[in-house]
Amino acid sequence: MENEVIIRTDLKNLRLLKRGKVRDIYEYEDRLVIVATDRISAFDVVLPNGIPQKGQVLTALSVFWFKFTEGIISNHFVTEEVPSIIGAEKEILEGRSMLVKHAQPIKAECIVRGYLSGSAWREYQKDGSVSGVKLPAGLKESDRLAQPIFTPSTKAETGHDVNITFSELEELVGAKIAAKLREVSLEIYLESADYAEARGIIIADTKFEFGLYEGELILIDELLTPDSSRFWSKEEYEPGKPQSSFDKQFVRDYLESIKWDKNPPAPELPPEVIQETSKKYLEAYKRLLCAG
Repeated sequence: MENEVIIRTDLKNLRLLKRGKVRDIYEYEDRLVIVATDRISAFDVVLPNGIPQKGQVLTALSVFWFKFTEGIISNHFVTEEVPSIIGAEKEILEGRSMLVKHAQPIKAECIVRGYLSGSAWREYQKDGSVSGVKLPAGLKESDRLAQPIFTPSTKAETGHDVNITFSELEELVGAKIAAKLREVSLEIYLESADYAEARGIIIADTKFEFGLYEGELILIDELLTPDSSRFWSKEEYEPGKPQSSFDKQFVRDYLESIKWDKNPPAPELPPEVIQETSKKYLEAYKRLLCAG
């Protein structure tokens, strides 16, 4: 993996469809080219600094997981080969882009939680439940749940996503699709969590995105990356406190420590935070894809 940090792309021969928090999405014939930049967001705000090699890690992990889960549900991945039309920009895109099917996104995020952490922990402390799912009393922060729970949220184009109940998801997308989203999300989580745990990583929680393609529900966007998941160190796991992680929680913790109000513009990250975050992303990549 190269160390050049790519904050944004401007491909001359393709039309930009959307610039997300991390990904630049271009139209190519009847498909899309998704480019994972090195941008990083926290609390739904894009930070000014890029994280070295982050885009390549996100792409490599997503491609691996799309292949790993295709027996459960189809997905939008077609190839990592960069279309020749891109031309001069091809070198910077190697390893950080995917050619994918152009699906119609479902307007919800499908979150599965196997452990009690983050906003779920805060909600549990207040209400004893998470997104309408009642949990046993007496749980501690970072406790493993008896069974993973499905806790959907809205997908906001700007601002913060909002957690919703399963009933609200049914109202949003219809009962049949909502049931399928829950079933598939839980199955993907269980199989992937087993694989990761055997390689020293606990997937505490993760979010999936789905779309419709030719009438079929498929997985889209990214999959089981340090951006979309909490990856914890299995050997250092200890309930009752926050965990050592291989994701952007390190950045969130830094931003909390400086009392940022979580509104744009975001502050610059110091070099040591940037480098440590890059190391955490690369460690997740190595454990999941390079371990025996």
